[in-house]
Amino acid sequence: MALSKEQIAQRIAKEVKDGYYVNLGIGIPTLVANFVRDDIEVEFQSENGILGMGPFPFEGEEDADLINAGKQTITALPGASFFDSATSFSMIRGQHVDLTILGAMEVAQNGNIANWKIPGKMVKGMGGAMDLVASAERIIVAMMHTNRAGESKLLKECSLPLTGVECVTKIVTNLAVLEIKDNAFHLMERAPGVSVDEIKEATDGDLVINGDIPEMVL
Repeated sequence: MALSKEQIAQRIAKEVKDGYYVNLGIGIPTLVANFVRDDIEVEFQSENGILGMGPFPFEGEEDADLINAGKQTITALPGASFFDSATSFSMIRGQHVDLTILGAMEVAQNGNIANWKIPGKMVKGMGGAMDLVASAERIIVAMMHTNRAGESKLLKECSLPLTGVECVTKIVTNLAVLEIKDNAFHLMERAPGVSVDEIKEATDGDLVINGDIPEMVL
């Protein structure tokens, strides 16, 4: 059975290690903070100028002045700090972020990512995505394996304007966990109940399958 958005975030949370500084993109990535283990310390950063984001507030407890880069209301943990965008981007460009988790419209088998613009459609702007993919130590993409038309989003080459080049290291979709290496998607795990053949059918790019592929443990 294909994973829900919450389950994708739950699986990605296993990639977050103690002491990491992590930036979460809008969409599915924002859910990751809800699933990080309680016994580790992680600093979540948002490029609009906060370090130490907590989980989303409960309904009725929102503070309209406390938002992330996606304009969602958030909470701040004890010890959180606030600063201007210049300082925030100095942190990003200075490679002080250990892990960036982003959504994507397309990912290519060489690690290219397109996640900011569909030609002909109005967008608000690039935001911090280009800086993040150019500077982070590791990039994990959270996405659906196919688009609404059933077409693969894991491609030989991206067709949309690129956000970053050869930067994605791992992808977690509703069907699988894949690593990018040697110019190919390497299948590492499959969603519970999803077959390898289903993943092959949904993947346009070159897919490497070595041995028995285990099911994800959430």
